[in-house]
Amino acid sequence: MSSLVQRSRPAAPGRPDPLHQHWGMVIFESLSAGVLTIFIVFALILIAIGVYGVVVWPLTFWDLANLGLEEYGSWASTIVWSLFAGGALAGYYVFSGAAFRSKQKARVPVLSKSARSSR
Repeated sequence: MSSLVQRSRPAAPGRPDPLHQHWGMVIFESLSAGVLTIFIVFALILIAIGVYGVVVWPLTFWDLANLGLEEYGSWASTIVWSLFAGGALAGYYVFSGAAFRSKQKARVPVLSKSARSSR
């Protein structure tokens, strides 16, 4: 027989895991989720201002001058960064796949019928 018949075939290259993502892509997706969180909150604030402008202002002429919101202006940057960080962490939790991993159920011993009746 020839030497070609006796040689073993080279192993087929393993298929890459389709669920595996590069760490850079996971970080990019996570930061994008943080930015998306800021946009969603901004849209909700614009909707609230629109409802105020269409419903509350024409009926009451209440201009919100006596609420004293100026003292909370220094918190705006902290709130925006906190929203971004929370959205990015939630995005990392989802995009890394940790949210979809199944957890092992605790094994509970099954009692036999005679053991259950003796209780």
